[in-house]
Amino acid sequence: MTGTMKLDAGIPSGPIEQAWDKARFDMKLVNPANKRRHTLLVVGSGLAGASASATLGELGYNVKCFCFQDSPRRAHSIAAQGGINAAKNYQNDGDSIYRLFYDTVKGGDFRSREANVYRLAQNSVHIIDQCVAQGVPFAREYGGSLENRSFGGAQVSRTFYARGQTGQQLLLGAYQALERQVDAGQVTMFPRSEMLDLIVIDGQARGIVARNLITGQLSVHMADAVILATGGYGNVYYLSTNAKGSNATAIWRAYKRGALFANPCFTQIHPTCIPVSGDYQSKLTLMSESLRNDGRIWVPKKKGDKRRPNEIPEDERDYYLERKYPAFGNLVPRDVASRNAKAVCDEGRGVGETGLGVYLDFSDAIRRLGEQTIRERYGNLFDMYQRITDEDPYKVPMRIYPAIHYTMGGLWVDYQLQSTIPGLFVLGEANFSDHGANRLGASALMQGLSDGYFIIPYTVGNYLASAKPAKVTGSHPEALAAFAATQQGIAKLLAIKGKRTVDSFHRELGKIVWDDCGMSRTAAGLKEAIGKIRALREEFWQNLNVPGSSDDLNQSLEKAARVADFIELGELMCIDALERNESCGGHFREEYQTPEGEAQRDDQHYSYVAAWGYTGSANPPELYKEPLEFAYVHPSQRSYK
Repeated sequence: MTGTMKLDAGIPSGPIEQAWDKARFDMKLVNPANKRRHTLLVVGSGLAGASASATLGELGYNVKCFCFQDSPRRAHSIAAQGGINAAKNYQNDGDSIYRLFYDTVKGGDFRSREANVYRLAQNSVHIIDQCVAQGVPFAREYGGSLENRSFGGAQVSRTFYARGQTGQQLLLGAYQALERQVDAGQVTMFPRSEMLDLIVIDGQARGIVARNLITGQLSVHMADAVILATGGYGNVYYLSTNAKGSNATAIWRAYKRGALFANPCFTQIHPTCIPVSGDYQSKLTLMSESLRNDGRIWVPKKKGDKRRPNEIPEDERDYYLERKYPAFGNLVPRDVASRNAKAVCDEGRGVGETGLGVYLDFSDAIRRLGEQTIRERYGNLFDMYQRITDEDPYKVPMRIYPAIHYTMGGLWVDYQLQSTIPGLFVLGEANFSDHGANRLGASALMQGLSDGYFIIPYTVGNYLASAKPAKVTGSHPEALAAFAATQQGIAKLLAIKGKRTVDSFHRELGKIVWDDCGMSRTAAGLKEAIGKIRALREEFWQNLNVPGSSDDLNQSLEKAARVADFIELGELMCIDALERNESCGGHFREEYQTPEGEAQRDDQHYSYVAAWGYTGSANPPELYKEPLEFAYVHPSQRSYK
């Protein structure tokens, strides 16, 4: 079902280079004395949420920040390893704001909004200055200048990094800024609290219902605007590189309250992860894309070759990315590298016990640069790999295989990062806005900090000055109704008293979406997956067993609510993938590929953002389309050869 509502992104007119400056000038302002009269809710405390809370608190707003972890320092942003992009051109290798913009639009396979991407490239240079001022310990050259390395989808070195723990160091910078505002009384933290519903009054987002995960107590929090910065939904696949607690509940409950969900089938498979080793695993481990700077990816030329890697001569190895893509080699974008890894494994040339793996070999780099240099660049990553696999990557190649890592889809937002519910803003991975059908490496940290430090402080002020939301309290009928609905939802989960654990349902869901809505998709497979998910949802509500009660710490109850949302979201992902009859970026429909096996877009029919609206649990979602226009980077068949 296709809706008729027109999606207006509100992109400023005129040259793209001036769009953000023009937008900021045209925005209404809230004067300093009035800022302290406004309360804002920020859900999530990763890079986007922490930077937004800190900056809004610094401006004088009263901010409430919620996170389900015991500390903002445990947000999943901490897991980012390789780096953050910025168009500083410190290497004098031809980089510029326009080139970063171009690479990002092309890397996203021409399914992103040009104006948002250009603004992201503009803000990138300010992010580095901000983080250096905070004391983030970026790697430096011998002379003291900031160092850069390369990432996939670019032919310049624009990635700033802190060894293999860039996300952690950036998050600590944002956390320090956040805690400064907590100490000043501008930000109130609510740790171990999970948002379970959005309160909408007269069409505006005015609050949330949250559950204290330690005591089980539900509470209502009202405000003038709500900001969601809750990350992505990769854990719908069960096995992913995401932290086990990462979930989609906040954005999914907002979707059910009227926010459109955009491009849910655009999910990213990261090519360099430690392969699955058994059915008992609960998550997967990322090996940073930065390793592809010095590591060479290969498989044996001969099918079924079970010799140890050091026993296979050079002329019997296939460095397939270097062979197929000589211009970019091992630094092709993630979707291209992942599909090629799957292809060689499907041919029977995969390595390891399962045959689902390829080699990432550092022997050439160690000979060329010395082991000490490699230790300085990637030491913590090599240590992590050795602890998990009991193999020494300084002596034998790493074994890697693609895994779910990031989601480009998310709640639809306009140029001001506002969803289709006025007063509900969405930042970072929780929105869809910047990466199209494939995110380039080292761009997630860039987007989260751009949204939090440099965009939301302007746009939320414009909303408050324009909408002038009236004061409301938790006794408002809509707030009481949302509170009661949340209570009923929890009671319903506890009352099922079936025989299956929540993890068993989650694992089954993950296998369905990985098999049929993962690295490759087909119409037949997606239709079958939709049927399986609907049957799984029916069994979930009849046969789930959640032990314990709701008035105490109950992790089974937490997971049950999240998996219920994952099941519904998994179905929407498959519906979206089935509707999009083309291949683009991470969405690879086997029916639509070039003779060389590359993704084949259909710009005539599918050059749009697919935004889905909730119409009730028994009804199909409604599709709304935002046409994409490319005035600067004209769509073409992506080539990295």
